[in-house]
Amino acid sequence: MSTDMLKYILFGAIGLFVLIIIAYVILNKKLAKSEYRQIKKLQQGTRRQSFSMEIFYQKAYITCIRIPFIKRYLYKLRRRIEIINIDDEYATRRDATKILLKAIIILIPIVILTIILTKQNILLMSILLIFELFIVDTMVDGMVDKIDNNLLKEQVDFFAEIRHAYHEYNMVEEAIYQISLDDEKNVSKQGEKVYEILISDDPETELEKYYDVAPNSYLKEFAGISYMTKEFGDRKDNDNSSLYLKNIDNITQEMQIEILKRDKLNYVFQSLSVISIVPVLLLEPLKNWCISNFSFTSSFYNGKLGLIAQVLIVVLTVVSYILTRKLKDNGGVQTSSTNEHPWQEKVYKNPLLRKVVNSFVPKQGSKDYKKMQRLLKDSASKAKMEWIYVNRICFFMVTFIATIIFTTQLHKLAIDYVYTEPTTRTQVLGTMSDKDLENAQELTEQDNYFIDKLKGDLDITVEQIKREMVRSQYYTDTDENLDTDAERILGKLNIVNSEGLKWFEILIAIGFAICGYMAPVWLMMFQKRMRQMEMDNEVMQFQTIILMLMKIERVNVEMILEWLERYSNIFKEPIARCVNNYEAGAWEALEELKNSVSNQSMIRIVESLQAAVEKIPIREAFDELDADRDYHREKRKATNEQFISKKGIIGKVVGFAPMVCLFVGYLIIPLVFIGLTSMSGAFSGLQ
Repeated sequence: MSTDMLKYILFGAIGLFVLIIIAYVILNKKLAKSEYRQIKKLQQGTRRQSFSMEIFYQKAYITCIRIPFIKRYLYKLRRRIEIINIDDEYATRRDATKILLKAIIILIPIVILTIILTKQNILLMSILLIFELFIVDTMVDGMVDKIDNNLLKEQVDFFAEIRHAYHEYNMVEEAIYQISLDDEKNVSKQGEKVYEILISDDPETELEKYYDVAPNSYLKEFAGISYMTKEFGDRKDNDNSSLYLKNIDNITQEMQIEILKRDKLNYVFQSLSVISIVPVLLLEPLKNWCISNFSFTSSFYNGKLGLIAQVLIVVLTVVSYILTRKLKDNGGVQTSSTNEHPWQEKVYKNPLLRKVVNSFVPKQGSKDYKKMQRLLKDSASKAKMEWIYVNRICFFMVTFIATIIFTTQLHKLAIDYVYTEPTTRTQVLGTMSDKDLENAQELTEQDNYFIDKLKGDLDITVEQIKREMVRSQYYTDTDENLDTDAERILGKLNIVNSEGLKWFEILIAIGFAICGYMAPVWLMMFQKRMRQMEMDNEVMQFQTIILMLMKIERVNVEMILEWLERYSNIFKEPIARCVNNYEAGAWEALEELKNSVSNQSMIRIVESLQAAVEKIPIREAFDELDADRDYHREKRKATNEQFISKKGIIGKVVGFAPMVCLFVGYLIIPLVFIGLTSMSGAFSGLQ
């Protein structure tokens, strides 16, 4: 390259650099006079210099929604939380991500520990890993319930502050507004929502919308009482006290009773869930300990019986954990996270599969159809009948296939054990030395040679085995071990030849499949039983609602029924039918309601409503509730104590069942039985 060309390039670069500096200075002066500089200063003043967990959760949420499996579960989780964090997207994302990350952090060590402990048993490892997903799902439910419990405790303080604010302003909406200014509490968001309802142009419509999204029934009662007080005005009770504040006290007492009930249930069940899980994690450590210290137990733990015992303990643990979860359920989160279009619906939409499912679903109007429909209502199941039968058919098929696969695995395990078990000519009670173990392995290899050569002949005899042994390099005609070794090889051949799928094993698989087919029905029956235990508690809640409404002017029987329907759970279906038929005939609708319930306290409430329809005012019809208020409150406390005690007894029996089976059925009984059998064989050999 010439010198002139280098000069031109150098001067051009210098000129370009100068132009860039001039452009930068001009642009910098313009930006200094614009709003950009002010925005940068504001950002500099508000920017966090340290690490912020709030920002971390928001960024983690954006990351999690990009991961396929976690995205679906995160959306399922936030559907439950967004009801509590009403109209607060920031808090909903933060809480949902916080709970999900906690679950992942807990799951990863458990999965790693399970893989390490069960790496030699692939079947058990697979069962445990699937089971751990259900455990984490339950833990997530517990975290959401904890948020709901904290909201309930905040409501107690919130209502206490409402009392003071109402004394000061003497206006419902103004008192709620002033107390809801505290943004740090979740209950303040609910208060703001109730305030917006009260000052809206159409409060009745907005109130009905709020009833669908309120986190718990106590906020529904508070919103309804506040609206009625604003519309109809407050009035003084017999003791010259505010009726609105007395109703607030009634709601507060209900919440305090509920908080005590939940705390006691959590205390009773706080360790039962862990106790029901631990046995499946101890299966492999106990097995390895027994084999290493008592070698004679290897025939049990490495054989078919050991695998059957392991699977039975795992199944028992799964059942115990599900039942413990159902027992502990306190109904804390009222919103349902059930998908409106689950996989069962997609299966049922397939024309071919729909015909298969419909062949199992009872005909409408038949006795079985009515019985199943009644069970769905009594167990408060949100699923349709067709979905239940999709589940039942799937459980039947999965259980049958899993049982056949498991049976095949048992046969394979028995054959592998014959080929790999160290073989000795004498009974060994303790642990073999390295030299003895080496000799036992050589004898096993020697037996395997004859097994491979002679297997398949189902009618083989000891004499035939002897002739084959003499022809080999291992034995001679005068070998003193020829007879005993031939009998041992015959026993092994019988095991290898007989280990195949048999007809009765298919019948057993069908029996287990029928149990799987009935499992959803049995679970609904269990839920029905648990709901019946809570029936008295719900009737007492009805009595409290009637106590709040009976003294408010313009309240009639139909309005009371609407309130009872809104807050009912167990009696929701008959009360809803009564409300729908009320216009056609009030007395007849209430009579139908009375005939459809069996609880005596509920029947007395319906009879009082019938009296209030035609004969006497509502206040006089329920005057015994007001007179016996203290008695009903004490009775409810006693009922809750009995309810928790009964649940605790059932929970302990169910929760400790896997642990008892582990130590008794998997450790003590095999150890004692096999030990006695081995000692008997050893003594016989010595004699």
